[in-house]
Amino acid sequence: MPHARVAGARSAVAAPFGAECRIAVRGSHAVAHCHNPYVQTDRVRLHIECERWWDLDTDSAPADTGPAETVRLTGRCWKEVRAVWVSHQNRGS
Repeated sequence: MPHARVAGARSAVAAPFGAECRIAVRGSHAVAHCHNPYVQTDRVRLHIECERWWDLDTDSAPADTGPAETVRLTGRCWKEVRAVWVSHQNRGS
């Protein structure tokens, strides 16, 4: 008995996504410049973890970075910065 033809499984190829962010820390201040070269809007947030236990960690307000746009995110600790990163959320087209 012949086999039924089954269409080959197509792998879903995700469209390129995500702004490229450059982060700089100077003393207690952190700055991120995020540029989005893609079509999808990227919602970015800056997260700062402070070194001192009593110093509050902070998260910036989200900023929508549209196609070919650059945004600047800033934040600070009262004293030293331990870690800084940017999170990304796909906002669709």
